[in-house]
Amino acid sequence: MDEFMGAVLGFPAVLFGAALLVVIAFWLLVLVGAAEHDAFHLHLGTGDTGTAAAGGSGVPVTVPVSLFTLLAWFASLAGSVLVRRAEPPGGVRTALDASVLVAALLAAWIVTRFAVRRLRALLPAQPPPSRLDFVGLVCTVRTGSVTADFGQAEVASDDGSTAVVQVRVQGDDVLRGLRSGDTALLYAYDEPGEFFWIAPFDAALDPRGTG
Repeated sequence: MDEFMGAVLGFPAVLFGAALLVVIAFWLLVLVGAAEHDAFHLHLGTGDTGTAAAGGSGVPVTVPVSLFTLLAWFASLAGSVLVRRAEPPGGVRTALDASVLVAALLAAWIVTRFAVRRLRALLPAQPPPSRLDFVGLVCTVRTGSVTADFGQAEVASDDGSTAVVQVRVQGDDVLRGLRSGDTALLYAYDEPGEFFWIAPFDAALDPRGTG
């Protein structure tokens, strides 16, 4: 037991032990619903960089980082135990501890990289959400009126969440007028202006039954 605790609290395992405590605390928060497992999701390229190609193809960065930390801690702990059992002279001991640190990092990186690649094969690649996904949906006007220069509307996505977006009208729709509570169709998105073009639409015609 003393040997184990000495390795846990000694260099280099103690470095990864502190990081592991943070990882455990994070997943406990996820377990109780106080945090999302993909809270730090990154959309990286397809190449593997850093400790692992963390964010590609739907793999949240928290997964490979947690795995890397766990593996590095375990490898450094095992290496420290072996070094302590060998009981080399002090100067050599320091060099061996440094070697254990490097070996633990390398082993954890290789295994994590392999695991992430396997996860990518299992998880379908999903494009990030886009405002273009709203085109073709029915919205509800939330401002007093909508003009060619001003207007806001609320739209519900397929997953049930809602968003308030900037909307504009043009042509004959300006004369028809749209008021708060009216339903309209988002038929195009203006990327430079970051707003949607809308036209009057009967909510009863919406096949999704929203609006």
